[in-house]
Amino acid sequence: MSFYSTISEGIKDAMRSKDKERLSALRDIKSKLILEATKTGAEAESIDDATAFSILNKLYKQRNESAEIYQEQNRPDLESEERAQAAVIAEFLPKQLSEDEIAAKVASIISQMGASSMADMGKVMGRASGEMAGKADGKLIAQFVKSQLQNQ
Repeated sequence: MSFYSTISEGIKDAMRSKDKERLSALRDIKSKLILEATKTGAEAESIDDATAFSILNKLYKQRNESAEIYQEQNRPDLESEERAQAAVIAEFLPKQLSEDEIAAKVASIISQMGASSMADMGKVMGRASGEMAGKADGKLIAQFVKSQLQNQ
């Protein structure tokens, strides 16, 4: 079953159970998947997992940032809604890698590619981002790549 189909089924289940936050979060995911598919002219069902996880990560970050803003503005009603939707989105994200796992993976990629200087950062980042898509934040990956290439 495609990721898109999984989301569609989740929407149906949320409607049956009258779960507003879950329904809202899943509809948002589905709309972003459809939007991404229309950019490339493909069907929403054919979106690959890496792209879907990238969209989910972005939505997850947006929900958490919004919740923090609502918390600062003393709006617990809106904050709780955003946090509930972030929790729904998090259910579909793959398990995030720990910093140690990211460092080990980056070290492995650098040694496989024979990268030896900061001039190789772009190549290493391309491969590392592809292999860890949805499992680690891009900024964190870049931080490890940069530090390991500078120490060589």
